Amino acid sequence: MPDNETNTAAAAVSGKRKPRSYADPEFLNSSEARAIRILAEYLEPQARFRKEKIRDTVVFFGSARIHETGPLSRYYHDARKLARLLTEWSASLPVDERHYVICSGGGPGIMEAANRGASDAGGKSVGLNISLPFEQEPNAYISDALNFEFHYFFMRKLWFAYLAKALVVFPGGFGTMDELFEVLTLVQTHKLKKPMTVMIYGPEFWREVINFDALAKYGVIAQEDVKLFHWADDPDAAFDLLSKELMKNWGHGNGIHPPSEIL
Repeated sequence: MPDNETNTAAAAVSGKRKPRSYADPEFLNSSEARAIRILAEYLEPQARFRKEKIRDTVVFFGSARIHETGPLSRYYHDARKLARLLTEWSASLPVDERHYVICSGGGPGIMEAANRGASDAGGKSVGLNISLPFEQEPNAYISDALNFEFHYFFMRKLWFAYLAKALVVFPGGFGTMDELFEVLTLVQTHKLKKPMTVMIYGPEFWREVINFDALAKYGVIAQEDVKLFHWADDPDAAFDLLSKELMKNWGHGNGIHPPSEIL
């Protein structure tokens, strides 16, 4: 075959060359590559948290539908104040890494209030957003480098629990209850290998919505399980309890405590 024909054939083959599998969008978005996408939602956040020196978090859960005004608006303002108090306190601790950083689901409502409170105090905060067809857009108060977008609910939940040293649960609906009971189950079954302070905020709301005492009365949980969480209804009292619990369990976050870990 003449040289010009050889070159033409080689160019044709080269033009049909497929992208490597790890750079092929069609493959990466296929069902066959689901495991890779799941792994990416573990590794990419891990890399970013390390880069930003985020050692641990205080997670705020609550409804996306509670805003600055409205029948439940006081919870928005309480969440904002509590997040500010915790962020100011955390900034006073003598550590190099960032400890007790406010973390929310990244959306509106109580999530926005938590990130906003951290911003009020000049601190960083985390937003673990989830792609949904409605409600869930990242709020404006999340730190840019800590604004995450998840596809898989279970990977988002992992990052809520993995770094958390405390959890504050404001009034909310299905999603908030799902997140609350996920963590309570991990604590109850000792699958969480660390002390976890769980605070349920707003007893007037929660005791009407969920009768925890009835669960113990009927024997579907142990009486001791009702002691797995604390109640609060005032941001100053909530801050006092959380800061004391965090100091008792973790001190100044000087690295001598066990790593954040789930069995």
